[in-house]
Amino acid sequence: MAKSKVGQTVDKVGQTVDKVGQTVESLGDYLREQRVASRLSLRQLAQQAGVSNPYLSQIERGLRRPSADVLQQLAKALRISAEQLYLRAGIVSPGSDVAGTVEIAVLGDPGLTERQKQSLLDVYSSFLAMNATDEATSSPRTADHPAGTDPTDHPTDHQES
Repeated sequence: MAKSKVGQTVDKVGQTVDKVGQTVESLGDYLREQRVASRLSLRQLAQQAGVSNPYLSQIERGLRRPSADVLQQLAKALRISAEQLYLRAGIVSPGSDVAGTVEIAVLGDPGLTERQKQSLLDVYSSFLAMNATDEATSSPRTADHPAGTDPTDHPTDHQES
C-alpha cells in the first residue's frame, strides 16, 4: 500500500482487519508527528503521559492499540484534542455529531473502568447499526408513522353517519 508523507493510507482496502491496522498505524504516525512538533523525546512524552517508553514506542510503530485513557493522557501531554486522537484511533466515528458526543462522554467519564467504557461503546454501536438496518429495510411510511399514528387517518373518517 502506498503512503503519503504524513502516513495516510492512499489506497483503501474494504476489509475491517486491514482498516483497523491502518487506523492504528496512522494514529502512531500522527502521534510521532505531534511529539516531534512539540519537541519532545519519546521518553519525555512517555513520562508526561504516564506510560512506559517501550509501550509508547509500540503505539507509534502501530504495534499496539492504546486505550481511551492512554489517548487522553497523550493528548494532554501533547496539548492536543483528545477527540482528534479518538477519531484517529477509530474510537469515535467522524460525521456523526450526536454519536461523537455520546462516545466522547463515555470515554471521558472518570467513574467508569476501561472495560465498562468499551462495553458501553460496543452496545451503543450495536444499537446504531441495528437502527440503521431497521431504517434501511422499513418503508418510509412505517418509519415515519408507526402503526396507528398515520396523520391522514382521521377518527372522523371511520365514523358511520
